[in-house]
Amino acid sequence: MSQSSTETIWVTQEAYDRLKGELANLKEVVMPDITEKIAAARDEGDLKENGGYHAAREEQGKANARIQQLEDMLRRAEVGEKPADDGIVEAGMVVGVTFAGDDEVERFLLGSRELLSLDSAVDLDVYSPTSPLGAAILGKKVGDDASYEAPNGKTLTVSIVEAKPF
Repeated sequence: MSQSSTETIWVTQEAYDRLKGELANLKEVVMPDITEKIAAARDEGDLKENGGYHAAREEQGKANARIQQLEDMLRRAEVGEKPADDGIVEAGMVVGVTFAGDDEVERFLLGSRELLSLDSAVDLDVYSPTSPLGAAILGKKVGDDASYEAPNGKTLTVSIVEAKPF
């Protein structure tokens, strides 16, 4: 079952290079190492009760899944520069919104989850620019309101209170 998507993901050049590096490492270092582990375990004989063999096969499956995920992301990636700090909402920005009737600010990254993995200390939700909320606020500026239809069918209105490059 493929997890491939057709949605473009926005990444910085730094994130793109990191993803390419991870893919190369998996293909050139990790997979050959796993293949050696599997071959060594096979040489030990009975595979039914060979824990090392089964662990290596599981590791191989996880590595293959990550390789497919990375290849898919890189195929869909749109590399761009960090957005300007001009208060206009675009991909690659941390956006703060308040929902109508609520003063609490909700902050999130508009873009790709892969941007967050560059800084594991950041704890933000991520919304795609093509999500209902993302599409509604894209191109708006601080002080603007935007409405969108939530998955439950309700129309929600948000006020943009912050838009800063990630």
